[in-house]
Amino acid sequence: MDRLSPAKARSRSASVDSGATSLTLIEQVQARDGEAWKRLVDLYAPLLRHWCRRWGVRSEDVDDVLQEVFRAVVVGLRGFRRDRESASFRGWLHGVARHKVLSLIRRGGSQAPGGTSFYERTLLLPDPATDDSDDEEGTLVGDLYQNALRLVRLEFEDRTWQAFWRATVEGEPPAVIAADLGVTPAAVRQAKSRVLRRLKDVLGESPRS
Repeated sequence: MDRLSPAKARSRSASVDSGATSLTLIEQVQARDGEAWKRLVDLYAPLLRHWCRRWGVRSEDVDDVLQEVFRAVVVGLRGFRRDRESASFRGWLHGVARHKVLSLIRRGGSQAPGGTSFYERTLLLPDPATDDSDDEEGTLVGDLYQNALRLVRLEFEDRTWQAFWRATVEGEPPAVIAADLGVTPAAVRQAKSRVLRRLKDVLGESPRS
């Protein structure tokens, strides 16, 4: 059996792997990457459809609203400031969608429940800062995170992913994970941090635990 050199042994114990170095999903979309754009649409279209339904948009108008929202995303994505810790792409997208639905109502393209006036209909759309999530949205956000997990899974070695999953999802102590994987507890914490950072890159926000 080959023996590890001291340098290789130190390297193995120091970290689980070098981590992913890909551009963020938002940066890829800004660079007009067609595959990245498809991933973004696949991730967020279900949530946009839910918001439209909750705001009373007619089913026949939903696709038009989504088209308008994603067109606005292409034009205005650089206005989304990821450098602020509180910045959330989902929150920014919510505001864009709300604006487009209000524009649709203003044009008379969609009737709100009860045939109310334009002013009354606009009051039916909560402000993004006060719009609480409902149970269905919670499920959709969970699906969003699961899809993001599947996207980033292939970017990491199996041992890195095991360290992240066991520490973050299963809540195991880093020392236990480290002993099983043959690395240091610091390497486990580093693996967790790398994957969470990559998920933030893909989602445009930090995933909730």
